[in-house]
Amino acid sequence: MAKKSETDETALQHLLLDWFTRQRRDLPWRRTQDPYAIWVSEIMLQQTRVAAVLEPYRTFLERFPTVQALASAEEAAVLAAWSGLGYYRRARMLHRAAQQICSSGNGRIPLSHAALLELPGIGRYTAAAIASIAYGEPVAAVDGNVERVLLRLRGWGSEDPVLHAQHLRRVQQEAARLLQPASPGDWNQAMMELGATVCLPRAPRCEACPWMAGCATRGEHDAVRRPPMRTEIRNYRWQTRLSDGVEQLLLIQRSQAQTVMPGMWELPPVPDTPGKPDELDKPDEQNKPILKLRHAIMQVNYRIAILRGEGPAPADGRWVTAEEAATMALTGLARKVMRRLGWLPTGSRGPSSGNRP
Repeated sequence: MAKKSETDETALQHLLLDWFTRQRRDLPWRRTQDPYAIWVSEIMLQQTRVAAVLEPYRTFLERFPTVQALASAEEAAVLAAWSGLGYYRRARMLHRAAQQICSSGNGRIPLSHAALLELPGIGRYTAAAIASIAYGEPVAAVDGNVERVLLRLRGWGSEDPVLHAQHLRRVQQEAARLLQPASPGDWNQAMMELGATVCLPRAPRCEACPWMAGCATRGEHDAVRRPPMRTEIRNYRWQTRLSDGVEQLLLIQRSQAQTVMPGMWELPPVPDTPGKPDELDKPDEQNKPILKLRHAIMQVNYRIAILRGEGPAPADGRWVTAEEAATMALTGLARKVMRRLGWLPTGSRGPSSGNRP
């Protein structure tokens, strides 16, 4: 006679896979078993919404259709194609890993979870996702969505950071125990899909969950809260000129020593002035912002004012046309401002596949 835990495990597997067959979203990376395309999607999806990845994923693979094409590209071209997705270290590590694969002699993406972990920028989750989806290796992929699903399913949760950390270690073991070894790729994607579309961080849709009957929580659970976002003010300079009848914009390049977005191009920052966030609502009459916007990076909400500027270009500055800017590795904020001010067309994402060999 089967043990209760085994019966529970089998029932959960059938319920989830049946639900996934009926409810799965039609996403481009689910139409392939190419490990390179799956790898690119997994890196792009880290800390990024699916809707924000769809178009960048398409254009990135058009520009770099193979690991060899990515490895041979200049880093600036890779960053330009990544522009707008944020967390640019992901693109740098992806590029570095592609170069490592191609310099090894065979140019072939590793075939196992353990071997994938040897590549830069690939951690436990990403290696498991690629290995299970592309190669059918029975290894559980645990991301934030899967953690949330299993914490709620088993009723594990605590606002105590120590207890919460203990529960997260149990989650990895539970994910491995529940894994459907016959179809690990579908299983891992089903777990992530459940967390992304039903078992939401806030107001989970329990009535639509295939596991509702066996869930110990049925709703939000106690968990360690993220630290609140803080607000900061940043002002940037918008300075243009005409050169041979063509409008040019002044950009500067961030130092390679910067810990955030090194080497990326941005608008020249205006030195900070003391004040409070609400002072942007009372601009200086002599220098009214031409644009005000918000921009969030990690745990910071920035309130941005774009001011007209004048004067000589700094040593790290460069005058560029709109066409040149569209192919550069711009910070997400710089690209957002350029689009808002009509200087770049909406949807421009750097070089197309026809711009470079």
